[in-house]
Amino acid sequence: MRVLAPVVLSAGGTGGHLFPAQALAGELARRGRPVVVMTDARFANYAAEFPGAAIETVPSSPLGALAALVKIPAGIVMAFAKLLRLKPAAVVGFGGYPSVPVLLAAIFARVPTAIIEQNTVVGRANRLVMNKVRLVAAAFPLARFAPRQADKVVLTGNPLRPEVQQFWGAAYPAMGETLRLLIFGGSQGARFFSEMVPAALIALPQDLKQRLRIVQQCRPEDLASVRAVYEGAGMQAELQPFFTDLPARMAASHLVIARSGAGTIAELAAIGRPAILVPLPHAMDDHQTYNARLFAAGGAGWLAPQGALTAERLSVMLRESLADPAGLAAKASAAHRLATPHAAQKLADLVERLAPTRSVA
Repeated sequence: MRVLAPVVLSAGGTGGHLFPAQALAGELARRGRPVVVMTDARFANYAAEFPGAAIETVPSSPLGALAALVKIPAGIVMAFAKLLRLKPAAVVGFGGYPSVPVLLAAIFARVPTAIIEQNTVVGRANRLVMNKVRLVAAAFPLARFAPRQADKVVLTGNPLRPEVQQFWGAAYPAMGETLRLLIFGGSQGARFFSEMVPAALIALPQDLKQRLRIVQQCRPEDLASVRAVYEGAGMQAELQPFFTDLPARMAASHLVIARSGAGTIAELAAIGRPAILVPLPHAMDDHQTYNARLFAAGGAGWLAPQGALTAERLSVMLRESLADPAGLAAKASAAHRLATPHAAQKLADLVERLAPTRSVA
């Protein structure tokens, strides 16, 4: 009996890289294509999200770190040997430094290759290989560091995990007496939001404060102080260090305050929610600012650079936006127009184009 040759997916060991890989893995599995995930040891935290996939690990290290001088060459050698054994139809990279040795090994082994760039700025790992791979899938139009061959770039959108896909284009909730505000910033952004957002919210007019229902992600060490601010102002807030149902919370919200990483932008667009975006100031190549700029230019929200943002300014932004239900609804529609539908299917189609007839006995 003959079966299709596997597709190798390689990604960094964080959710921003692995969630799109998860979506593609599911689509390939539905097409009967075996999937192998090749990344570093951090993948153990996400292995359950890839049911049926074979797991292979290779050594790697952050680019620029001293350990990279040893680990990346070792990773290339190990990945090369694994690829010779697996005989994959294609290798797809999702960014992050663990993808580098796998993609370089695939290029040396003459295996068809593709990468996906989730940000509007091509990341360092993808920049190392983008001019050598056959196809570059882009979640959004590329604003910086695009490959030399523009015709190899295909706009597919960002593949979405099922938890997000189920809320695709969810109807914007009617703005009655209750206004739902969602705030999240990830581990790097939560401290700033824990200090800035409560100060801005308690400065709102009393009638607006009473209507707000706040859902906010906070670092564990910030929970008590943030809760005390809201309770002192008589405001209703649900605070957690992590929300396992964030897509559902996003769909239920009228307005979001967040960082502007690739996953956040893709999910806001897919669901269709307006947002005040505060880019992480020290993000590599300032890619979060470019992401937020795309979102704001599309009429979907506001770009609020952290260095210029004060509690007073944020309070004014919130007061004006929440007082304009029609404007927020229009921004929700604009956000959804930025999304590219069927991204996982489009990316799977590209993979099939790379090696459409390869099979193994």
